Amino acid sequence: MGENFYLDQSRVLEVGKKIKAIDNKLALIARLETLYSDTQGYVELAEEVKDGSLDGEVEESLHALEKEVDDAKIQTLLSGKYDANDAIITIHAGAGGTEAQDWADMLWRMYKMYSEKSGYVIKVLDVLAGDEAGLKGITFEVSGDNAYGFLKAEKGVHRLVRISPFDANARRHTSFASVEVMPKIEEKPNIEIRSEDLKIDTYRSSGAGGQNVNKTESAVRITHIPTGIVVACQVERSQVQNKETCMQMLYSKLVEKEEAEEMERLASIRGEIKKIEWGSQIRSYVFCPYTLVKDHRTGHEDSNVQAVMDGNIQEFINEFLKKLY
Repeated sequence: MGENFYLDQSRVLEVGKKIKAIDNKLALIARLETLYSDTQGYVELAEEVKDGSLDGEVEESLHALEKEVDDAKIQTLLSGKYDANDAIITIHAGAGGTEAQDWADMLWRMYKMYSEKSGYVIKVLDVLAGDEAGLKGITFEVSGDNAYGFLKAEKGVHRLVRISPFDANARRHTSFASVEVMPKIEEKPNIEIRSEDLKIDTYRSSGAGGQNVNKTESAVRITHIPTGIVVACQVERSQVQNKETCMQMLYSKLVEKEEAEEMERLASIRGEIKKIEWGSQIRSYVFCPYTLVKDHRTGHEDSNVQAVMDGNIQEFINEFLKKLY
């Protein structure tokens, strides 16, 4: 009875997500129709008065319409099997101690702000605080329409160049952090996970600063021995719930691994697209001696580093999707 209840609840949530996705598409079509009608009206008025007084309004309306059309084109690119799914993201600090751990924390903030701007909801699943500052690692779930479809563009190594605030001699440092992105799989795919292939560890969950330490070992870490994949969760209330979340993450990682292998196979066939490689260095963020964020896969650049760190990364994502598809 209980299992059927949760199954029904899951189906209700899934149907709700599909309805919301359809509503979003209908809203986009309505915006396009309105903008087209407004632009057409401005053009007709401008042709009537013929004194150039409405040229500004025509240009502004055309620009708004062009932007919405470009956004609609990007939406049509998200046709992958799991593009509509929620995303699970893991950020790992690279070698370099406090500097690299601070960079991981900066990326976490960037994705939080991007998610807020995009109307997505974030849920932290696992976090490991840095020794002095920042994060050694963090795993979080991003929920919303096409979350995985967009955020898969962020998978890879991110490079930071800046004057380190942790260096008393104010020297320039280069730091790295890796970002893993996988789709959240609601239903178990056709993947067999044998119990003898799993190493399950339990530990006490805690907050980023060692706060709220539980008296019981409710946090769970699962290692999939054949692939070496490790997943962990400490935010649920019980060990059973954390284990369920870990298993869901493991299924998602195994599916993502298959997807990555398929992408590599297709890349070898397509030729030029093979330059977009999963797990490679994808983007540099330079704070000094000049300011520039550059995507090495697409060539897209933005000199406003602070705006990018404040979550304005949609153009980088769009350019990746255009090149990918």
